Amino acid sequence: MPVSFFRAVAASSLFLFAFILMACGAAVESPAAPVPASSGASAGEPAAAAPAADAETHGAEPSVGADQAQVQSIKAGEIDDNQRWDEYLRYRSEYFGPAVHDVDVSERYVISVRDVAGRSVPDALVRVSSDDGNPIFEGRTYADGRTLFFPRAFPDVANVGAFRLYAEKEGVSKAHDMERGQGTEWTVNLDAEPSYGDAVPLDVLFLLDATGSMADEINQIKRTLVSISERINALPANPDLRFGMVTYRDREDEFVTRVYHFEPDVQKFTDAIKSVAAEGGGDDPESLNEALHMAIHAPEWRRDDAVRLVFLVADAPPHLDYSQDYDYAKEMAIALERGIKIFAVASSDLSRQGEYIFRQIAQHTMGRFIFLLYADGKGGLTTPHEVGQYTVEQLDDLVVRLVEEELAHLSQ
Repeated sequence: MPVSFFRAVAASSLFLFAFILMACGAAVESPAAPVPASSGASAGEPAAAAPAADAETHGAEPSVGADQAQVQSIKAGEIDDNQRWDEYLRYRSEYFGPAVHDVDVSERYVISVRDVAGRSVPDALVRVSSDDGNPIFEGRTYADGRTLFFPRAFPDVANVGAFRLYAEKEGVSKAHDMERGQGTEWTVNLDAEPSYGDAVPLDVLFLLDATGSMADEINQIKRTLVSISERINALPANPDLRFGMVTYRDREDEFVTRVYHFEPDVQKFTDAIKSVAAEGGGDDPESLNEALHMAIHAPEWRRDDAVRLVFLVADAPPHLDYSQDYDYAKEMAIALERGIKIFAVASSDLSRQGEYIFRQIAQHTMGRFIFLLYADGKGGLTTPHEVGQYTVEQLDDLVVRLVEEELAHLSQ
């Protein structure tokens, strides 16, 4: 397909995605040379969403070509690789594309922290050590009270036969001895509960590719900002909401990353988003390694029972050939440790390598892989990604639902 077509597809995508980008502070740029610590759509057109589309289930088929088209809204699919674990492991084993920075997640333990009533305990501190006391993993539970532990992702764990699991919340702690390989779901019950005050702290950060291929998307965001952000403000949960953003390009461009710190003021965000322009890039990979690092480390994420979400929106994988760069695999591990959940959104013609990496990042942090859908010329929808069965929704409905699901965990 012509590149212009995919740009049109991606433009429609981020038109709807802007609804969460409410507030950004002053921009902070990183240098171009980073110093790491890194409805009738034709076949192939983005599928226009019905005014009130319900979630559907579809199977993946290969995309087919078509002419460029502009639509007001499109549909997207999403999958949860942690929920379909065996299928995800099979997908990983059958991948033979370009190089990735792989992490061995084949041995996975789902750790749940619950209170005495069986409710999830978010932002609990979880530690795992070997049976002789050597520390291995430390992390924070997400809104549903869960986190993940991958023993084979750590060195010197091959001969460890048992683990010591420790969980703590607000001064209340408990420890358990867990035999390796005896079940994959570990639960700790604590006599503790979160205290939110008047509203749940919710930090949402958008990690946006701002290279030239995304120019049309940025313009769509500017035109739709006000009406879409009102929808987020109207959420019944009424969280204590802040939004931030990291835009990124590539080396040799005007900037590599630009950070907009968390800010609740809608007008400040409106002024900031109007200044965003998409330029540069050139080759397919971009500086996503550094951008992911900045998204996790630069803004001041709230702790103390806050819900912390990142929405990565891009159409290209990271450069894996740069020297002195950050590493997305290390950054996603840090995000897991800090309880930051990442939803990876595949815009335009994301490559097979990009799909693998986006799914790595989402799976490792208990997020979802989201992707645009296309009309197949037969009245149905299709995607080039290897996702099997997937749910389908209007893109804006999908992202709002995901945010609402995170908040809903805190009332269960």
